[in-house]
Amino acid sequence: MTSLMLRVTEVAPLTPLVTRFRFEHPEGAALPLFSGGAHVVVEMPDEGTLRRNAYSLISDPLDGSGYGIAVRREDGGRGGSRYMHSHVAVGDMLRVTAPVNLFGLDLRARRHVLIAGGIGITPMLSQLRQLDRLQLPYELHYAARSRSEAAGLKLLPEAPQIHVHISEEGNRMDPGAILSGQPLGTHVYTCGPEGLIAAVEDAAGRLGWPGGALHSEAFLAPPPGKPFDVTLARSGVTITVGAHQSLLEALEAAGVKIPWSCRGGACGQCESAVLSCKGRIEHNDHWLSDDDRAAQAKIMPCVSRFQGEELILER
Repeated sequence: MTSLMLRVTEVAPLTPLVTRFRFEHPEGAALPLFSGGAHVVVEMPDEGTLRRNAYSLISDPLDGSGYGIAVRREDGGRGGSRYMHSHVAVGDMLRVTAPVNLFGLDLRARRHVLIAGGIGITPMLSQLRQLDRLQLPYELHYAARSRSEAAGLKLLPEAPQIHVHISEEGNRMDPGAILSGQPLGTHVYTCGPEGLIAAVEDAAGRLGWPGGALHSEAFLAPPPGKPFDVTLARSGVTITVGAHQSLLEALEAAGVKIPWSCRGGACGQCESAVLSCKGRIEHNDHWLSDDDRAAQAKIMPCVSRFQGEELILER
């Protein structure tokens, strides 16, 4: 995947857990433009492990002067977000991929309804800029538990079509109320916790929304877990995946070339065939079907793990 070495030009805390970062070309060159909802992957050399985390772009899609992202610190994660918060400073150089969009707007829609929870507001910030520029009708609903945790409050413009729902103030989001009465041809986009995505899908199902009008994004950070071994059928090599290492990272460290895009279980690029599974695959993706998971014949190395005696991949 195409990437560039970019300079960090801004590190700005938005809340105690969320920090905004800006990247610019070191020679001032213009960066590739993108569309609302796109993400980049940032490479982090973390104590001998090269981490690659996907982050949604929050900047203007048509502003090639730099890329903006917002990162929530996850102390229970594998270390990527902690690295961004504790090691990255203005002036640092990091490798950043060109933008990729798996959560683009369907511009055929008559109206756009954007629903975000917590840090899920990030891809919608660039979508808002695109919708405003195209003068397309939309409304956005942003939910957070408290104002102190709502990083989006410092990033969202004030507009009558933008609605903020703060749970501790008794203003909880009601997906059914939001979706009911929307005109035919409306599309809804949801990003945030799995519970929010499920609630929107359930409400849409009860109201008879067509599946093609529903869009969601839920990039997952590869969870830590117990170390496990995996054997590669083509070479016969067995490698060990560390507790705080993804299977994808372990494959890359072993020199295995494997395609990827989101590194968060959403795009399907790194899907790998399983030849033998004596144990249980811990499927953590949003790509494989229920039948695929039950068969244990496929795995998404970017986010999924394994427990058992033997795992052999067709690689």
